[in-house]
Amino acid sequence: MMDTTALEAEMTAWRHDLHRHPEFGFEEVRTAAFVAEKLRSFGLDVTEGVGGTGVVGTVQRGTSNRAIALRADMDALRITETSETGWASTNKGVMHACGHDGHTAMLLGAAQVLAQEGGFDGTIRFLFQPAEEWGKGALAMITDGLLSRFPFDEVFGLHNLPGLPVGHLESRPGPIMSAEDNFEITLHGQGGHAARPQTTRETMVPACALVLDLQTIVARRLDPTDVAVLSVTEILTDGTRNALPGHARILGDARSFRPEVSTRIEAEMRRIASGIAAAYGVEAKVSYTREFVPLINDADLTAEVLTAAETVSTQVTEASQPMTASEDFARFLDHVPGCFAFIGNGETSAPLHSPTYDFNDTALGHGCRVFIAIARQRLSNA
Repeated sequence: MMDTTALEAEMTAWRHDLHRHPEFGFEEVRTAAFVAEKLRSFGLDVTEGVGGTGVVGTVQRGTSNRAIALRADMDALRITETSETGWASTNKGVMHACGHDGHTAMLLGAAQVLAQEGGFDGTIRFLFQPAEEWGKGALAMITDGLLSRFPFDEVFGLHNLPGLPVGHLESRPGPIMSAEDNFEITLHGQGGHAARPQTTRETMVPACALVLDLQTIVARRLDPTDVAVLSVTEILTDGTRNALPGHARILGDARSFRPEVSTRIEAEMRRIASGIAAAYGVEAKVSYTREFVPLINDADLTAEVLTAAETVSTQVTEASQPMTASEDFARFLDHVPGCFAFIGNGETSAPLHSPTYDFNDTALGHGCRVFIAIARQRLSNA
């Protein structure tokens, strides 16, 4: 395995440039052009505009007809950055609060090394995906013919993890990240003066009752052995200080690992909303959508990733439990086997999606080396 120390300064410069110019999902025009230019300079065959703003780079060595894919995400979040680094976002209200700038930079580094030094027999597809944060980018690339235009047998991805020391890697076979369902419940009644609630069919009290009753779905309606989370994140009304609302919207999401659990959550939500509406004399409408599917790692390929990582990591562990965050990488695993793993962003790192978060530049070399190790192990020319 080569020493990527000399490359780390270059990856850091790329990362800082990307961090200064974050772009939301399907708006990654500058980011995609940056990635494509770098890949072409490394000698890769590059296709832009895959699934909107996605980029695919291809490098082939040897005679094997086997192909793997390495994936990074490119999009940022609609969050206002509060850090005071020299590379803080210059795009007001948008920031790389999840480290996709780092993921992109370390995969570019791996592409440069693998293209220039080889060490593998077969084809590597470098997938730079748009719109991961809202669960649409992978599907957009697949719908645009990714798998037929750029076929591959396996796919691998990495994500940084705050709290895990830099240089560490962890993953697990089977379920590792959950599905995410989004919901919006609309209550409609008749608002009125706050001094005369008896003349209204106001929606504030039923909305509050509904928020509390929704918590019984996980606590009382699901098997305790099934992992699930249901969170109400917003209540929006048309009321004001002295006026009771006649309209209320309750928004949130639900996480689970099995389709049957997702189906049960939706059914129970509709039942509770209907009952609350009837009890308070208002109308209820439930919108329930499935944005992310569960991320299920292939057992054999997870073992391969852990073995490859041991050659370049200070510590490699198998995670004992899946996490209830979601990841668009799961869409690729609906079509080909693969593995998603986490690399450390440091024990003192701010949380993901925090306005103070920043990718740890010292993790770039580690992530780059892991990508290279996976590619060379899976496409061994020995």
